Amino acid sequence: MHKTLATALLAAVFLAGATAHGAELRGHGGPVRAISVAPDGKTVATGSFDTKAIIWSLETGEARDVLLFHEGEVTAVAALPNGRFASAGTDGRIAIWQIGRGEPARILEGHTGPVADLELSPDGSMLASASWDTTVRLWPLAGGPARVLEGHRANVNALAFLADATLVSAGYDATVIFWPSQAGAAPLRAIMPTPLNALARASGDRLFVAGADGQLRLLDRRGKVQLEVPVLGKPVIALAATPDANYLAVAGIGDGILLLDVISLSTIRTLDTSGVAVWSLAFAAGGKTLLAGGADHLVREWNVERGERLGAATAGRTDPMARYAGNPDAEVFRACVACHTLDPNDGHRAGPTLHGIFGRKIASVPGYHYSPAFRKMDIVWTPETVSELFELGPNAYTPGTKMPEQTISNADDRAALIRFLQAETRTD
Repeated sequence: MHKTLATALLAAVFLAGATAHGAELRGHGGPVRAISVAPDGKTVATGSFDTKAIIWSLETGEARDVLLFHEGEVTAVAALPNGRFASAGTDGRIAIWQIGRGEPARILEGHTGPVADLELSPDGSMLASASWDTTVRLWPLAGGPARVLEGHRANVNALAFLADATLVSAGYDATVIFWPSQAGAAPLRAIMPTPLNALARASGDRLFVAGADGQLRLLDRRGKVQLEVPVLGKPVIALAATPDANYLAVAGIGDGILLLDVISLSTIRTLDTSGVAVWSLAFAAGGKTLLAGGADHLVREWNVERGERLGAATAGRTDPMARYAGNPDAEVFRACVACHTLDPNDGHRAGPTLHGIFGRKIASVPGYHYSPAFRKMDIVWTPETVSELFELGPNAYTPGTKMPEQTISNADDRAALIRFLQAETRTD
């Protein structure tokens, strides 16, 4: 369903960054379809319709890596052991990434349709993938062939592992299948009244499923519905549960995010998303905050207990633009600061340092891994070329780069950005 949305334009030389003022992760050029938080709670991966996956620091809001590999939308991401991440998309491929490397450490191939979800097994040894080719696959992370699970008759949209490593899948065929961890054991099938989009496992193996009819259902280990609650007037797209058995988050197309009591399923509060469709949810900070990826290309963060959007006062975050307070030209650069540094001593982030950018040939900063398309271009960065980049947009000016879309349509704003960069990036 969501694959029908248009893939976002390719990116500009400046990534739109995370702003401490709104506790938002800004960097994608399309709807954010997937979020996965690392076990340390400090790092998060996101996947977008812009064909990119981005690795972020939740402590600073910085984008650490932009991962360019997939030929279509990135529709699933998963945090893996040893600081690794997995991404998957509409091209049917799964990439395993080691942070700091510009190319996948491993590529898993076999699906013949889009991959809609990725889940890590409880012991961290297996990666499960759900695909629109109607199959589920179990990939040993240590290597070896995948175990192919067949039983769905339509798109498989969601996965969840129970505590004993039983894998559960849900699909657009309105079917939930419980796959035993022992190869050869017979799966258990449960038929629901509606096509299914999302699964979530809460503490105590409470399994929730939701889909096109806007109803939330609690299932037991036999697939029997124990509790059914109408939650949204539109299809449910995303579910997430806190690890402490307190909250369940539910989101769909335009109805905000509901925070439910995970036991009674009563609504505790609604988080206002201003009509923006939410495509992905993930709890962070041990369940104290909620991340939500939207159709407006942003990842927003809420304090779960208070139901408030997190802002500049968030613990552990400082405003990276505070030193430029009172400089109106600096505000135009705010969208770039999460991914680019200005001081040569600060090094690279997801994008290269901008120190000394004027007069520099494109893709020439030592130590930064540029995309192949960027390295082939013959551009020298001047006030005129930087301005033209943002006026025309990267799809026209620097196609094939790995950074998300950012344009500045207002000529005065472009001039302000140039003035700021000229003052703050000079080498003398």
